[in-house]
Amino acid sequence: MTFTIHRGANEIGGTCVEVCSATTRIVLDIGMPLVNADGSRFDSAKAAGASVHDLIKEKILPCIPALYTARRPNGRPDILPLGARPEGTCNLPKDKETALLISHAHQDHYGLIGFIDKKLPVYIGRASHKLIEVSAIFAGKGPVIENPRYFNTYEPFHFGDIEITPYIMDHACCDAYAFLLSAGGRTLFYSGDFRGHGRKWNRFNKFIRIAPKNVDYMLMEGTTLAREEQRFPSEQRLETQCVETLKETKGISLIFVSGQNIDRLVTIFRACRRSGRIFVIDFYIAHVLSELAGLGYRVPHPSPGYPEIRVFSPMLLAKRMRRLKKDDLIDRFAEYAISMEEINKKAKSIAMTVRSSMKYEIEKIQNLSGAALIYSMWEGYKEETGTEKFISNITKRGAILKSIHTSGHADYNALKKMLDAVQPKQLIPIHTAESGNYQKFFPDSRVRQAADGETVGAESKKT
Repeated sequence: MTFTIHRGANEIGGTCVEVCSATTRIVLDIGMPLVNADGSRFDSAKAAGASVHDLIKEKILPCIPALYTARRPNGRPDILPLGARPEGTCNLPKDKETALLISHAHQDHYGLIGFIDKKLPVYIGRASHKLIEVSAIFAGKGPVIENPRYFNTYEPFHFGDIEITPYIMDHACCDAYAFLLSAGGRTLFYSGDFRGHGRKWNRFNKFIRIAPKNVDYMLMEGTTLAREEQRFPSEQRLETQCVETLKETKGISLIFVSGQNIDRLVTIFRACRRSGRIFVIDFYIAHVLSELAGLGYRVPHPSPGYPEIRVFSPMLLAKRMRRLKKDDLIDRFAEYAISMEEINKKAKSIAMTVRSSMKYEIEKIQNLSGAALIYSMWEGYKEETGTEKFISNITKRGAILKSIHTSGHADYNALKKMLDAVQPKQLIPIHTAESGNYQKFFPDSRVRQAADGETVGAESKKT
């Protein structure tokens, strides 16, 4: 068994790893890059209209011919025929049985999946598939994954002659997995993204107890290693901070949060319940939570069992859904609808999720003096022009900005616990900007720094 990190050996995001046995190929994640080679922000919209050929040449897509369809995601013919190898960019075998394995539903792990041949099997968790499809529906796209194959956590399954064991992990995205791959007497453990301080911290603790031991290779993320000394607050601690803020705030509370950060939405809901606030969400978030509840997840969602939840319709989002002829998405939660008039009337008892596209709704809120704007996302997003302006417009009207957030990734303590549990023969950096410092961070481990495009295994070679 060999593996090649096509992206992510020394960057955060864009993760893609190819694992090969004698007859089988598993591609672990097919992530959208977050940054370009020069460190500037990656333009995902520009990539969506490019050809497979060009994206391979630019080393954005992995050079694995068996992955690709002969058409672009927008349906137009591509310049790369199925199975072709662009001169000077690709020299890999294409005769192996091939499948994609997705660790979780974050764009930097699945975002380039639209370029993949729709006939290829895609192994994925049920909730991850649901989250990806919900995003596609609201973006006006068709199905993203047409050949899903689901697995059960901790239960080994086979694709070709590779055995895969999924381990469910604690992460900012629900239904996130690490994987153990075994073939030809070799083992590889892929950590995916994980942490030990979320609402599902018990998943991480269970993994530490049952972790596979003495694997040949361990690919472990190191997103936060630059903050080696920092211990991240738990979601339970954030809940307490939210309760304190909601109780001391005299006006409406606005919460800037991702609609797919399920842990955080649960944290905020629980804080609303404890502080006597009505939790007001838009119909996109309502849809996400309701779809997960339909899969058996115990999450708060618009229903008789959660009377504290009300649903509003942001103007721009509603207009887009009507343009896409998806009025049913707007009307689905009519029973729990709340108007801007009612929000203004009950402002002191409202905690309302917001995003930077909601300029119209913010203008309709009559009084922001004494209000709170709880920012609950990565601090770097504040620097984006639209977000910065949105926050500024709110604080200029008297709202107090308060950051209540924790990382979706493991701190150094959790990374060390995972490493000690697995005890790999070789530790391979991935999903990190600190790959050159792994030996310093983990001096008792045998660190092997693999470059993007380098094949590691019994017969190591450059691709």
